[in-house]
Amino acid sequence: MTPILAPIVAHAGIDPVHFGLVFVLAGIAFKISAVPFHMWTPDVYEGAPTPVTAFFASAPKVAAMALLVRVTVEAMGPATESWRQIVIFMALASTVLGGVAAIGQANIKRLLAYSSINNVGFALIGLVAGGAAGASSVLFYMAVYVVMTLGAFLCVQRMRNEAGEPVEAIDSLSGLSQSRPALAAGFAIFMFSLAGIPPLFGFWPKLMVFNAAVAEGLYPLAVFGILGTVVGAFYYLKIVKVMYMDAPGQSYAKGGSGLEGALIAIFALIVSPLGYLLIGPLGELTQSAAGSLF
Repeated sequence: MTPILAPIVAHAGIDPVHFGLVFVLAGIAFKISAVPFHMWTPDVYEGAPTPVTAFFASAPKVAAMALLVRVTVEAMGPATESWRQIVIFMALASTVLGGVAAIGQANIKRLLAYSSINNVGFALIGLVAGGAAGASSVLFYMAVYVVMTLGAFLCVQRMRNEAGEPVEAIDSLSGLSQSRPALAAGFAIFMFSLAGIPPLFGFWPKLMVFNAAVAEGLYPLAVFGILGTVVGAFYYLKIVKVMYMDAPGQSYAKGGSGLEGALIAIFALIVSPLGYLLIGPLGELTQSAAGSLF
């Protein structure tokens, strides 16, 4: 703490450790879009071109989450009980706001923005658990999250009208299963996986963070997280319902990049039940990375 701030903090009766913790965690929370520092996320996701949004939703978020794990576990290890209260608040608030605010969205990219906030809340539950198991569950969660998110945004990238202009309204997905069955199938797989519905691979990382919380005796937090998955499933299933049960609407432009199609297929296979084959190698990597912090 700087010589200028130190006497001010001491005079106000504020614990310097807590003062520093709050500001450090606030800075990182802004990068991972955790509540209450999430305000920029929906507008940026909606306003930026889809490839840029996909980048925001993946690389910086994973890097910031890895930084958060290292800072809290390694640098702030002696103050675990202090930062744990802050992270519990961020986890609960992100889970609630991300799940509830996504329900009324009409733009697919804004919905995915709130989905990212919601998923950050689940990942933070693993961090609250602490220990090597908790840190490993966060890293595992983020690895699978990146695949699901990139797959979803690749599907959004293919939402274009006959003039080649982006179409982002959820209503435009009406009847997509009839006009573009392959795209609808890919989209549905990513939505079910993001919702954590078994047997898709997105179920496993959620189970890991909840198990880490239960192992530490954080039963209310684990129960709250499980209830949060139920709320989140509503808006993911809404998209599937629009694609498979609503009458066909406007048609999307045919074709698209072959690379995009190949990546969608690869990511869909990874988050399918075949992804469970990765539990062993990916688990070893995340456990090794988490173990290096202790």
